[in-house]
Amino acid sequence: MVEKSQCCACAGEVSEEELLGRLDEIIKDYQAKPGALIPVLQIAQGIFGYLPKSALKRISLGLDKPYSEVAGVVGFYSFFSTMPRGKHLVRVCMGTACYVRGGKLVLEALKEELGIDVGETTPDRLFSLEIARCFGACGLAPTIMIDDDVHQRVKPAKVGAVLDKYRTESADAGKEG
Repeated sequence: MVEKSQCCACAGEVSEEELLGRLDEIIKDYQAKPGALIPVLQIAQGIFGYLPKSALKRISLGLDKPYSEVAGVVGFYSFFSTMPRGKHLVRVCMGTACYVRGGKLVLEALKEELGIDVGETTPDRLFSLEIARCFGACGLAPTIMIDDDVHQRVKPAKVGAVLDKYRTESADAGKEG
């Protein structure tokens, strides 16, 4: 189970010390439980939006684990990020079918459109770009996922239009908030 924070660090409304205080409470709840590291990391990422070094150190101390073990787990699993992520996570499928049907060209178009490389976040923190191995939609290749939305048979020339939907939603949400 991943706990979602009501107010993440990216909103600028909560200080890092307050977020670390929340993390300390979580660590206390999990200290005596075997296999606590991954659930605590998931919850911490939900609180911060990513895993800053300060949180990793706090988890290491609180769970009595070497920092190298905590950092190693974070580095191994692609779900975890030590860099702030954008509001929208764009994943490009690079599985065999998607790759053969133009996934690499779609990735290049996304890099150009967003002005970032794989593993990076746009300066406005609206998009982060990652690659994935397979979405299980091989017959509809190439595919990309933006958040939980799967986009099928994506053409490099159309990536701007696909992203515009999320830009518009974010702009509209900003006007309402």
